[in-house]
Formats: sequence, structure tokens, C-alpha cells
Amino acid sequence: MEARRSNTDTAGGTAHPDLRDWLRQLAAAGRLAVAQKNISLIDEVAAVAKKLENERAVLFPEPDQHTIPVVANLFAERSWIADALAVPAAKLLSSFQNAVRHPLPWVEVTAAPAQEVVHQKVDLLKQLPIPKHNELDSGPYITAALLIARNPKTGIQNVSIHRCQVSGPDRIGVLLLPRHTLHYFRMAEEAGEGLEIALVIGVHPACILASQAIAALDSDEMEIAGALLGRPVEMVKCRTNRVRVPAHAEIVIEGRILPKVREPEGPFGEFPQYYGPRADREVIQVDAITHRKDAIFHTIVGGGVEHLLLGGIPREATLLDHLQRSFPSVHDVRLTRGGTCRYHLAVKIDKKSQGEPKNIIMGAFGGHYDIKQVVVVDMDVNIDDETEIEWAVATRFQADRDLVVVSGAQGSKLDPSSDNGISAKMGIDATKPLSTDPMEFKRIHVKGVEKVDLDKALQKDPKAAFARIVSG
Repeated sequence: MEARRSNTDTAGGTAHPDLRDWLRQLAAAGRLAVAQKNISLIDEVAAVAKKLENERAVLFPEPDQHTIPVVANLFAERSWIADALAVPAAKLLSSFQNAVRHPLPWVEVTAAPAQEVVHQKVDLLKQLPIPKHNELDSGPYITAALLIARNPKTGIQNVSIHRCQVSGPDRIGVLLLPRHTLHYFRMAEEAGEGLEIALVIGVHPACILASQAIAALDSDEMEIAGALLGRPVEMVKCRTNRVRVPAHAEIVIEGRILPKVREPEGPFGEFPQYYGPRADREVIQVDAITHRKDAIFHTIVGGGVEHLLLGGIPREATLLDHLQRSFPSVHDVRLTRGGTCRYHLAVKIDKKSQGEPKNIIMGAFGGHYDIKQVVVVDMDVNIDDETEIEWAVATRFQADRDLVVVSGAQGSKLDPSSDNGISAKMGIDATKPLSTDPMEFKRIHVKGVEKVDLDKALQKDPKAAFARIVSG
């Protein structure tokens, strides 16, 4: 089923947004560092990237003398993601919401930069510069690949990201969590077939962000990516299966998730800042690798800032949309860094009735099973500042009155405090009561602080000024 898709002969015309487009922007803004040549793919690439994760992206030429460079740290803060989508930071979530509501179907092309080089005899570690990241990872991992899978019955595609352990020259262990890819795989496995997939490495940030949307089953995230870009994503059919992949990707690994096969995978450093355990997982049999002639390999350090932000912001937009459908008083949400951009959600509301925050808390738990803690705050709290959120809890919350606890709910299997994913949920109403003395919850404020111009208010040479004062 390929309805709603149109075909063009080539991937020509005006330049299509891709990874290189974003790297050029980073370089022009002084946000891209270039490492020395020959840095080791085992630990060293990740160590340098980790050191720079709050400051700059970093490009590694010839890592371990490999001809394909590696890039990491595409995002160091939220504002970079807004820049990648060419929207103001304040409109980041609303732009993502709009893309989810108004997806733009992709177009199929017959020639693609992603297929300039074709390897039908596969040796993953020789042909691709795949790093090992955290200290106790079980080996090299592909961490930034879009896993594109087809519904075996309808052909509709799903896009997601999974940790992928290289376990042989043409074999990859993959962790499938209980979402759409696993659903498609079970459909194929029940029919005694492998699930056709592709791992796509090195795409425009819009494609990575779209892959993390909490979309309905059989919603193709590449259509969300098209809406984010403002133009259809150009897709091309794989050489060895029926999966369509972004034509302007850097690298594509084509293969199948094998039925009735499980092999050991892990440990691997995950977003909760712990290692995901070793266990028998699904297995990808690689059939071919295609890539650009001058390909770039994108990697994400497990549990690093890029990992958190790329997963967090699409989830925020989807959760905001989910809550606003039932609660018009909800103005904004944040998945906090301290909560791994997955587990702890702050919700800003314009409170209209008592009891409403608790309903919002329960609605948030239903928005995604990962959500473990929800704090609801008033409009005067800056939810980009975790200190402000904690202040609201400290001064507006009473545990015997404002606490919601749910036991035995589905949570994240990667949360080591859960019982194989069975988790307790906690909601905190940190909002002011509606009927109270106006001065009781009136925040202190220094008049005129917003208008202070420090260049005018302070002397240019403080050392000389101080010396004059103390010398009389």
C-alpha cells in the first residue's frame, strides 16, 4: 500500500535539507569543533564528545584511520533544535504540534545520494566507523540510526530509534520496546517471516525529531518530518527490500529482523544514566549497506545531552497536545533534565478550578507510560528552571492534600527502580489555592530589576574604582 505517495525521476531540484545543511549552520555559528585525526572509536570519540556536550558539536575526521568521519553532539541545548527547524525557541513545541496535526506525505524518487556506494558483501566494523560509548557497553553500538519498518500487511512505515549492538560482521542485536516496531515484528514473526527494516544514519534533525513523536500506530513519522521541513521528504526504495528511506541520508543499513531468533545484547549506557542489562534480544540480519561517496556517520553518546534533548522535545510536544485536548488551562510542559527528559514532567497551567491539577496529573500519566512524576505549577513559575519548580513544590504543596500516588502502573523497563517496568506514579499539585488572601502567595519582586542596564549602572574598571574608594 503506497497510497498518498508520488514519484519523481530523480532527487534533483533545489537542495534538500540534510545533515550537512545543519552542520554548515553549526560551523557558521561557531558551534562545531573538529577533533584531531585518528582518535580511537573505542571510548575516545565518546569521551571527547561528552566533554563538549554542553558547548559544541564535534566532527571526528579519520577516527581510527577510518575514511568516514564521525559527528556527535548535534544539540547542546533546546535553542539549537529551534534553530534547526528555523523557528523561534518559544514556538518550538507549537511548531512540532502543528507538524503532528498536519503531516506532509513524502515523495518517492528513483535516484539518491544515499545509494551512491553499495556494499552487498557486508562487514559492519570495517565499512563503518561504529564507536563504543560508555565504559561497560558490550561493544560498538549504532545509536543514532532511524529504524524504518513496514507494516507487513499494509506497507505503512514506522520510524523509531533503537539501540543496536554490532554482534557480527552482518548481525546486529536490537532492543525493541513495546511500541510500534515490536508490534510490526510480532505480526511478521507470527507469519513465519522476517520484518523488513532499514537503519538510516545521518539525516536532517527534523527527521530525528519526528521519529520520537508519540504518534498513533500506522502514522508515518517521515510525514511529520516533512511538515517540520515545510517540504516533502524525498524517499527511495532500498536495494534489497521494500522499505523506503530518506534519499539524502548519509548511510543506510538494509536488513531483516529475524523470526524466532534471540541473541544476547547489552549492557548499554541508557538515558536514565544507568546501564540497560544484558538479555536475549531480537536480531537484525544485514543484507546490504549503501551510503554517500563522502558519507558522515552520526553517533549519539548514550545518556548524554543530545540523547536526552532529541527524545525529550518531541515527547513534550505530543504530551502538550494530549493534555490541551482535555484541559484548555494547560499552557506549557517540560520533561526536565533531572528526570532524564523522560520520567519527570512539569506542567504550567492557568488554574481555573480546584481539583483541576489532579485531573491533569492523571491525564499526563495516560499520555505516555514513561511518565513517572508530574508537577503542576502556576503561570508565574518558569518551568525551564528546575530551581523554580522545586520552589513551587516547597511553598505551595502539602503531601497530605496535594499528592497523587498510583501503584502498579506500566512504566519504563529501563528504570532500574521499577519491577521489570511495573512502576509507581507520583503527581504533585504545586499550584496556589484559588481563594486566598492576595498577599499570602504574592511573590516578592524588586521594582525596576527588568530595566537595569548593567553597562550604564556599573563602572568599567572595578579594580581601579575599588582602589579609589578604599584609599579615601
